[in-house]
Amino acid sequence: MGSRNPKVDAYIDKAADFAKPILAYVRETVHAACPDVVEEMKWSFPHFTRKGMLCSMAAFKEHAAIGFWKASLVLGDDVKSGDGMGHLGRITKLSDLPAKKDLTAYIKKAVALNEQGIKEARAPRKPAKPVRVPPDVASALKANKKAQVTFDNFSQSHRREYVEWITDAKTDDTRARRLKAAIEQMAEGKSQNWKYEKKPGAGARGWGLGTGRTRK
Repeated sequence: MGSRNPKVDAYIDKAADFAKPILAYVRETVHAACPDVVEEMKWSFPHFTRKGMLCSMAAFKEHAAIGFWKASLVLGDDVKSGDGMGHLGRITKLSDLPAKKDLTAYIKKAVALNEQGIKEARAPRKPAKPVRVPPDVASALKANKKAQVTFDNFSQSHRREYVEWITDAKTDDTRARRLKAAIEQMAEGKSQNWKYEKKPGAGARGWGLGTGRTRK
């Protein structure tokens, strides 16, 4: 059995007048196409789920948008991702939506994909560009064998963290201090964010600290 979320009612009530009938129509169409759908608020706008994400809707100042979690499989060539936030283009009135039978078919396709466990293919990640090491950093590494070995064994992301931390310095003095500290830490086998990395046995509370580091 599906469910309706009062927060979705509140979202529609607060939407611009042009958007209210659009959101209400989409909502009813989703429930008609999938009676077991569950409404959730994610990222501050309504989402519809059934064994995973199906679709979402959102209202902005001048247009509404409808998005499908597996858009390329659900919509195929009908995707209009370049026009507005959603996958069906900018919607300013009910007539901008696909015909009801088409919208219903999209929703049912989304449901079927989830029930069959079919996932949308993701584009392969491009390999990261090699980190360019500035001459002063390269020279300091060369002068400290332990630091050089650590740096050479680092992943590209760990190398980039050190290089960016050093090169982001606003003054020569700050850059020199950071470079000295970086070499000392690498000589001890430490990454730039070693204080915030998860230690064996550490709980989730320690895991999230990395985003709050400060740069001296």
